[in-house]
Amino acid sequence: MKMILNLALKLRLNTCKAIAAASAVCLFALTAHAGTVEPLQPAKPAQAFPGDSVYQLPITLENQQGNKFKLASQAGHIVITSMFYNSCEYVCPMLIDTIRMLEKKLDEKEKSHLSILLVTLDPARDDIATLQSIAKTRELDTQHWLLARTSEKSVRQLAAVLNIQYRQMENGEFNHTSALILLDTNGRILARSSTLGTVDDEFLKTIKSALKNQDANSTQ
Repeated sequence: MKMILNLALKLRLNTCKAIAAASAVCLFALTAHAGTVEPLQPAKPAQAFPGDSVYQLPITLENQQGNKFKLASQAGHIVITSMFYNSCEYVCPMLIDTIRMLEKKLDEKEKSHLSILLVTLDPARDDIATLQSIAKTRELDTQHWLLARTSEKSVRQLAAVLNIQYRQMENGEFNHTSALILLDTNGRILARSSTLGTVDDEFLKTIKSALKNQDANSTQ
């Protein structure tokens, strides 16, 4: 929990420096014949992310197809992310509508390089079948849209680093922050928008700029 709070603070203040790549650690094994010690191949170091990267959070999620994946697997993509829950009748459906409005402002090439990750606040009720139903009912392109669930503990951790506040009420519904968050290819927060039901022009501008930079970097 201390690590999560520290990471959340780094993300909000955006003042931390990039972390250094972890050094490879050599493992040694005793040989069965001569009783000597011989070195094995060094372990491959994990990918290093900047200190303010959301992808430092070591959580596992499960998408609408039931496939498990690490949060850090989204590295290399420009990602719009947020948190929602299925039984929400007004705000969460509008959140999805708003993302689709933003998509319509992008050309086909831009859309093909944008990923959307929505994580439920209510994993107890939002099972895989529910996530599949949402994707089908809303006609979401599952090549680019990930509807995901994770453990309640990981929900709290992710909400903390995304600065999304939520509270479950006695009737099972949630009060929660409604925000769209844009992540760069390294999982750093580029922008956030609380505008729902219409296009936030500044947020859209940042999306287009990020996609343009990603395309330029990929062709170098």
